[in-house]
Amino acid sequence: MTTLASAIAYELLNARAKSRTLPPYSALPHGLSVDEAYAVSAEIVKQRRARGERVVGRKIGFTNRNIWPEYGVSAPIWNYVFDTTIRFAPNNTGVQSLKGALEPKIEPEIVFCLRSAPRPGMSEAQLADCIDWMAHGYEIVHSVYPGWKFQGPDTVAAFGLHGVLIVGTPRQVRTIAGLNRDLVKEMRSFKVSLLCDGSLRDAGAGANVLDSPLLALKHLVELLAHQPNHHMLEPGEIITTGTLTAALPIQKGETWHSAFTGLDLPGLRITFA
Repeated sequence: MTTLASAIAYELLNARAKSRTLPPYSALPHGLSVDEAYAVSAEIVKQRRARGERVVGRKIGFTNRNIWPEYGVSAPIWNYVFDTTIRFAPNNTGVQSLKGALEPKIEPEIVFCLRSAPRPGMSEAQLADCIDWMAHGYEIVHSVYPGWKFQGPDTVAAFGLHGVLIVGTPRQVRTIAGLNRDLVKEMRSFKVSLLCDGSLRDAGAGANVLDSPLLALKHLVELLAHQPNHHMLEPGEIITTGTLTAALPIQKGETWHSAFTGLDLPGLRITFA
């Protein structure tokens, strides 16, 4: 599979660079399995590192079960975030270009930065203890596959549909047991509103993301334990945990902003250019 994975990785990177679409690999005669797709992801990391890019974290996708029927998937996925695909928004405002993005969509998410490495089998409170800071972020996803038509393995291969991660102002998480218990509760119960040009477009909740962003993190840790081609999470990695609402189409000229209830995080306002 290594030769095939390398060829697919090269093709996907070339398509990304040229903003060109491709047919889903699952529709080809040889198809594409989940294991093969993660082998492609490993090859993409090698090729991107050879180009000078650096892995800074991971994105977890399809943690919101509400959107599974829309995309024909039945399980979460994950992929890498690079220093070239992450942006920080000072004062929770910014401008983001959509140049080159194919049918882009916006996903409001909870972002963690790890203080220590989480291990398989950890509870939500123990996982909270691994977090240095948390922030609100938007992941801008786009699809190399026309019309967002694909199978789960296709999305794994194609960067997890990751385009850009925009991260707002971090909130430090003190690692004391009482606060961790509060964070566990907050992660399950908070609400978020997502607005475009002042109009409410959707609303979501922490419970939408595998019942809690902490449980999305747990899912990733457990999955990585069975993927020897990919390294386990490390201190300092930035993890974005999946969309809290529907993934909504975005266009140049729009300004999107968000607001939280039940969670001490500021909203994020981004104008797309």
